[in-house]
Amino acid sequence: MSFEIHIEPGRSEKNYWKDLWRYRELFYILSWRDLKVRYKQTVMGVAWSVIRPLLTVAIFTIVFSVIGKFEAPFGINYSLVVFAGLLPWQFFASGLTEASNSLIGNERLISKVYFPRMIIPAASVITSLVDFLISFVLMLLLMAFYRTVPAWQIVFLPFFILVAFMASFGAGLWLTALNVKYRDFKHVVPFIVQLGFYASPVPYMTNLVPEKYRLLYHLNPMVGVIDGFRWCLFGDKMTPDWNGVLISIGVTIFLVALGIRTFRRMEKSFADLI
Repeated sequence: MSFEIHIEPGRSEKNYWKDLWRYRELFYILSWRDLKVRYKQTVMGVAWSVIRPLLTVAIFTIVFSVIGKFEAPFGINYSLVVFAGLLPWQFFASGLTEASNSLIGNERLISKVYFPRMIIPAASVITSLVDFLISFVLMLLLMAFYRTVPAWQIVFLPFFILVAFMASFGAGLWLTALNVKYRDFKHVVPFIVQLGFYASPVPYMTNLVPEKYRLLYHLNPMVGVIDGFRWCLFGDKMTPDWNGVLISIGVTIFLVALGIRTFRRMEKSFADLI
């Protein structure tokens, strides 16, 4: 692909979004490179996308269902409930972690050539989406094993995947921009992910949270996403609090706006700071 670059005063902001499309080939290359690097020199390769969630679901089922006596809705195995919560959470957490470190990890590329820097964190989140899709196939196989038929609401699943992507991308943009200037954030991100895990309904269900804290609880964007995931897979047996889902979506939109604004404001200084 060949094209000409015209540099005109006052046009950079307007052309920036067009450049994202014009550099789509670089986006594909970075996504494929990140995917290969992730499993390079590993004995199990992409099988880790299957092994990790399976082991996590097994541990949570033993701790929360067998020992803690947590119960799933009638007709649904507890392992499926945990897996349906773990899938979007792992996508969000992996995308956020990779995106927040993506600019630092591409130091040489950023300091040598021009391209819209937003492509780098976006490619990192897309790489996590591939892991998610592999794990989702495993989820469908587990549902078949437990003789659980997906509800018709599964047609809405792409919407909640999109919301999870936006939450990961928005927060990742914000953190990776700050990480370039303040390297302290590389130590803060793992703590945020760990805290977010316990503040999300992954090994348990939202109805266990006291009602007086539900509004505050839904400020975590992944609460609405995980509840929506379970509704898509199990239907009316796990109907979410729709007001809470709307709050989570609103917070997600805010994160995207905040991430883009912070990233664009700091982008010109990346090459000097990195």
